[in-house]
Amino acid sequence: MSPALPIKNWLGLKGERRGRRKSGVRKAVVLLSGGLDSSTALFLAKQKGYKCLCLIFDYGQRHKKEILSAKKIARAANSQFKIVKFNLPWKGSSLLNKKMPLPKDYFLKNGKIPSTYVPARNLIFLSFALSFAEVSKAEAIFIGANFIDYSGYPDCRPDFFAAFGSAAIFGTKSGTEGRPIQICAPLLYKTKDAIIRLGIKLKVPYEDTWSCYMGGKTPCGKCDSCQIREKGFRRLGIDDPLNKKG
Repeated sequence: MSPALPIKNWLGLKGERRGRRKSGVRKAVVLLSGGLDSSTALFLAKQKGYKCLCLIFDYGQRHKKEILSAKKIARAANSQFKIVKFNLPWKGSSLLNKKMPLPKDYFLKNGKIPSTYVPARNLIFLSFALSFAEVSKAEAIFIGANFIDYSGYPDCRPDFFAAFGSAAIFGTKSGTEGRPIQICAPLLYKTKDAIIRLGIKLKVPYEDTWSCYMGGKTPCGKCDSCQIREKGFRRLGIDDPLNKKG
């Protein structure tokens, strides 16, 4: 019998639903980009007692620097990782098409969805993660999405995660058998400075993370991602350790 509606199979502000396993190892799949938020989500999942299985995506993005950062973070967390490689040949984003200019201060100025939006990216990533979680018998998926200090992407919004959580129940064997895989977005309602404060407490090596849309030796400081990150550290009155490293 299918589960009854309504369904809220996602985790944001209200905290973690307890794992289903009464004994043994609790496993979670973590979407790891190498950025500040996903790295914090990984260390938070570990702090909650999960054995973390990281998925790192090589999907034709502008540069590979974030992939190198993701590997470093996974190793720092003593977590296994897999690199999933695929292409979106239709592109549709300045993060995929190098002929398109990267916007600077775009969302911060006009509030519209910028060209760095990759169509349905989180939907694609979460679908990979859901398949992997079912096969690996993981009970949760962690994603470092944020709805407060963000670039306005529609697949970072609460309604999206609520809908995907419902789809995860109806569209999987584990869900229809009463063992739903939880979609955990624990940073969704946190400001960037609150995320950084949490990460410092969890000892996330932020000096090894990468947020910039450019793949240079040092962050550009101009793209939305750089500016949102800089604002978080500035609010806390501390220097970004990545800048010290550079």
